[in-house]
Amino acid sequence: MMPDTPKKKSLQLIIHLLGWGIVFGIPLFFFERNSTADYIDRYLRFISAPVSLMIIFYFNYCYLIDKFLFRKQTREYLLSNIVLIAFVTLCLHFWHELHIPGAMPPNPPKHFQVRKFDGILFFLTRDIIPLILATGMSVAIKMTNRWIQSENEIRELEKSRTEAELKNLRNQLNPHFLFNTLNNIYSLIALSPEKAQQAIMDLSKLLRYVLYDNSPEFVPLQKEMEFVRNYVELMRLRLTDNTEIKISLPQSASSGTLIAPLLFISLIENAFKHGVSNSQPSFIHINISEYSDQRIVCTIENSYFPKNETDKSGSGIGLDNLRKRLELLYPGRYLLNIEQTDDKYISALILFTHTEEE
Repeated sequence: MMPDTPKKKSLQLIIHLLGWGIVFGIPLFFFERNSTADYIDRYLRFISAPVSLMIIFYFNYCYLIDKFLFRKQTREYLLSNIVLIAFVTLCLHFWHELHIPGAMPPNPPKHFQVRKFDGILFFLTRDIIPLILATGMSVAIKMTNRWIQSENEIRELEKSRTEAELKNLRNQLNPHFLFNTLNNIYSLIALSPEKAQQAIMDLSKLLRYVLYDNSPEFVPLQKEMEFVRNYVELMRLRLTDNTEIKISLPQSASSGTLIAPLLFISLIENAFKHGVSNSQPSFIHINISEYSDQRIVCTIENSYFPKNETDKSGSGIGLDNLRKRLELLYPGRYLLNIEQTDDKYISALILFTHTEEE
């Protein structure tokens, strides 16, 4: 079990003090105030009852429940409470006889026959039943605390699992991104060594963002848009005038809007993979817009040229990775739609984001 935080312990202490303060304070409103000395004397005699309740409550709360009940030793727990309640009841009996004159009913006349049931009923209602209720209260509070703690632990474990899964997905994405980019630079070397040199310099900037700058779970939208623009410019280096590239990004993305990093890159990579032909006219249109209702809409439309079966670049890893990340990061807050025709491929992703203030 996770240890309680100091804040939680302080709150529990305050609740306990308030609860017992009420128990010990109620009689003060019912005693007749004949004199201060008499008033104090009456109260000191009375506190035997709440003190006995405290003994039963905290002996259960701090020791018996953990030692027996939570270890499923129910019989031992019940026997321990029977002994404890019997002992406390006996102590109360002697306390009442010795220190509170008149607390016990007077002995009846010899000719008067008392039913045993009446004496037992008085004994039960005055001593034993309140002690049993104190035991039940301690069990109820302890079980409730244990349930709340278990729920918190489950949430923490789920959060840790999600974070580990996200980290694993991002670790998969980084080499996938590098593999596709190096493929493009490799093909560029034969066409233009100068452009290839520039591409390597641009790649170093992109890798800095991929490996270091996007370590938080969410990054500013403006920073992500800068990465998208740089990536498209890098891919543009190896293309000819035969391919039309159009890109529209938010000119001044809201500084407070946060987004999970590298969400759009898989869709953009996919567009460059399937949307470019060396021999036929082709196009890639990228549009990312931010709306006032905290929606971010990414639409990518490109020509479609199916790859042959021997082309394993990407192998669908990027899109599978994207779907898993969306489920973890934006559950119920995203829409992803991919349509494919004979000559066109359209990807649309809508995100319902949040801001730094949230």
